[in-house]
Amino acid sequence: MTTFVDRVELHVAAGSGGHGCASVHREKFKPLGGPDGGNGGRGGDVILVVDQSVTTLLDYHHSPHRKATNGKPGAGDNRSGKDGQDLVLPVPDGTVIQDKAGNVLADLVGQGTTYVAAQGGRGGLGNAALASARRKAPGFALLGVPGDLQDIVLELKTVADVALVGYPSAGKSSLISVLSAAKPKIADYPFTTLVPNLGVVTAGSTVYTIADVPGLIPGASQGKGLGLEFLRHVERCEVLVHVLDTATLESDRDPVSDLDIIEEELKQYGGLGNRPRLVVLNKIDVPDGKDLAEMVRPELEARGYQVFEVSAVAHTGLKELSFALAGLVGEARAAKPEEEATRIVIRPKAVDDAGFTVVKEEDGLFRVRGEKPERWVRQTDFSNDEAVGYLADRLNRLGVEDSLMKVGARHGDGVAIGPEENAVVFDWEPTVMAGAEMLGRRGEDHRFEAPRPAVTRRREKQAERDEADQEFDDFDPF
Repeated sequence: MTTFVDRVELHVAAGSGGHGCASVHREKFKPLGGPDGGNGGRGGDVILVVDQSVTTLLDYHHSPHRKATNGKPGAGDNRSGKDGQDLVLPVPDGTVIQDKAGNVLADLVGQGTTYVAAQGGRGGLGNAALASARRKAPGFALLGVPGDLQDIVLELKTVADVALVGYPSAGKSSLISVLSAAKPKIADYPFTTLVPNLGVVTAGSTVYTIADVPGLIPGASQGKGLGLEFLRHVERCEVLVHVLDTATLESDRDPVSDLDIIEEELKQYGGLGNRPRLVVLNKIDVPDGKDLAEMVRPELEARGYQVFEVSAVAHTGLKELSFALAGLVGEARAAKPEEEATRIVIRPKAVDDAGFTVVKEEDGLFRVRGEKPERWVRQTDFSNDEAVGYLADRLNRLGVEDSLMKVGARHGDGVAIGPEENAVVFDWEPTVMAGAEMLGRRGEDHRFEAPRPAVTRRREKQAERDEADQEFDDFDPF
């Protein structure tokens, strides 16, 4: 059964916003007290957060579909809907988030680092929020906006200071078990290590982490063995340690050729050429291993490597190795630039940015794209004529109609608002004014008008009676 997963495809869906409510306040002796529809709640976000207690992506391998809750709709009496609850997904330290095309969206390193993978939709406004001096009694409300749908790839890259690389059964797991408190599985057959193991090493005042990467073989960078799956765990390590087997039973292998093969695989993988390296000649507790180590050491040192002869079984040479690694880790940490204080980045909108674009496509269709018009379309109830008129007002004020005229749109031309897969298409009818202006005083109800003085009402009734009497006097049946 799979117990370690370091790459998954995750399908996340944020919650949709709740619909606004169209309601009129009613009470005794005041049957039409004005609009009181509440707003809908916003949908919940899907948030990835680094949790040091999580070490694998196994949970998302078994359950790759995750969804946040929707916002609740608004209600009468100015009651707003409840917001949807955010869905927080813990991920291991060192998780890289990519889209399906392989573009990196975020690199999560450090406890508590967060990334909003899918944003919840806005809640729709109720008719109380839509009321104004000109629109005293809106008979509609805005719909909630659907939440984001995202397909993302999570890839775990182990965060460690030192990586142990080498052939299977070179003694990497044994070495990490004696340098730290880690207890990896150890056996005398290849590919004992199937998952990266992490250990913490203390050398003097320096504390650093060390990773045991599963064994590499020729062709690992092209997918042979386990190398392609786990070479990514070497990327974040500041120091590479070649663990070479000096007591191998295979006649066609020796420490120098093993080193050349592993270096070639690291080169093919790319991005690791500038990492400091040292060489560990392991298993010198075996007589033949000790002799072979003494034989190849001068050649390795001539290449510029710092060489250590150790025995994980006999605990020989470990102290010198641990302090040498601490020195390299300290140098790597000192070379890193200091983390700057959090900066607020302000990106002002361009002066000539209208917030939307209008493009004429090859088939003659005019397509409108922009965050505002697309959101407004999603919020419109097209079964309500007043809501459609309100949308026309908003688009007209934004300048969409003027832009359509500038790019050559004419009466009856097709206009689409939104992306090709989810657009609203209609035949354009150019007008001088749109929506409320065409309808006069759309959204106003005389029942909500302030009552006129009693004297004025009596005068008007008397004028109506006088006019009726005059008509009767002027009537001549003959």
